[in-house]
Amino acid sequence: MIDIISRNCKRLRAFGIISLGFFLIACDIETSKLTDGQGGYFAEPVPVALLIPSSAEATAPIAASLENAARLAVADLDKIKIDLRVYDTAGNADIAARQAQIAVKEGAKIIVGPLYGGAANAAGMAVADKKVNILSFSNNNAIAGGNVFVLGKTFDNTAKRIVEFAASQGKMRAIIVHPNNVEGSFGRLAIERAAMDTSLEIVATQSFEFSQEGVVNAVPLIRAAVEIEEADLIFLTSTTAGALGLLVQMLPEAGVQPDKVQFAGLARWDVPAQNLALPGVQGGWFALPDYRKAERFSERYKEAYGTQPHQLAGLAYDGIAAVGALLMTGQSDKFNRSSLTQSAGFEGIDGIFRLTSEGTNERGLAIAKVFNKRVVILDPAPSAFDFLSF
Repeated sequence: MIDIISRNCKRLRAFGIISLGFFLIACDIETSKLTDGQGGYFAEPVPVALLIPSSAEATAPIAASLENAARLAVADLDKIKIDLRVYDTAGNADIAARQAQIAVKEGAKIIVGPLYGGAANAAGMAVADKKVNILSFSNNNAIAGGNVFVLGKTFDNTAKRIVEFAASQGKMRAIIVHPNNVEGSFGRLAIERAAMDTSLEIVATQSFEFSQEGVVNAVPLIRAAVEIEEADLIFLTSTTAGALGLLVQMLPEAGVQPDKVQFAGLARWDVPAQNLALPGVQGGWFALPDYRKAERFSERYKEAYGTQPHQLAGLAYDGIAAVGALLMTGQSDKFNRSSLTQSAGFEGIDGIFRLTSEGTNERGLAIAKVFNKRVVILDPAPSAFDFLSF
């Protein structure tokens, strides 16, 4: 169960966020009078391509969930009609590039997907000369730019939210603890970048080999860094499926007390839910999306398909939601870079999000802590973007 125990003052709000389906439509457009931007009404559904790895054995269940979520979003658009056309990438970059070209040749105005960063990059290059944009499911900022946007939840966005919150709570000196792998390095860099614009100083970083022995060997070094640097905050980039459980168990045993040194995570600490019972996560901070909207989506998805959605399914819904919102504007060039990166953004199943001019994304996140085996919201997710935060 999640409780809200405090709220910030109202933020300066941008106008024009458009919600779809089971969300309220916060705009002044009459959907019965939608035009194509040239005085005509939409007579035909707009072709939109969905690129997913349907035939790849490892990702077939994810692909099915993505397609289901996309179709749910299309159904929620009511009077906005989308002709969703599904193309199988087989989890292969070369095939993704060919399928993107076929999709555009067959009339697709925008592409949602693919799943993998390499495939998204290849698809983007394949249709760049056609000026067709890609809303990929990847969270790899390295592929973002040009006609490729990433919808996936990024390290940078999460790090920015939790670092700024920590600084607002008076935290001054932080240590980053991360596994010595690609994911850990991305997390460390994201936190370091986020801290540059705050009063929070990163006083030390400690990596460890991604193994039980690696964690055991790193714990004394982390404790020493806390003492020497007088740190008041430890960022743990690990997931609950990784080294988080061992770290939050061993650090207090080694003398790093959470009541004196705040623990904070770059990953969600409430997934799976049984992790909330771990003694070491009690009192820890982490960021999460607007859980109320996510819960409503999961309920509707289960009602429609008889099963829970994959955790990435919401990205497909968000992609179609953004496409539908842009169609509602009636602009003649609905899917160009300027339209996609509107500062007001869009509203999806996890709350508000917007695409940046660099091809990345910014999502509204809440800050939570674990208290008595429950998730308590310390700072709710924003309902609109501030003008000056873009």
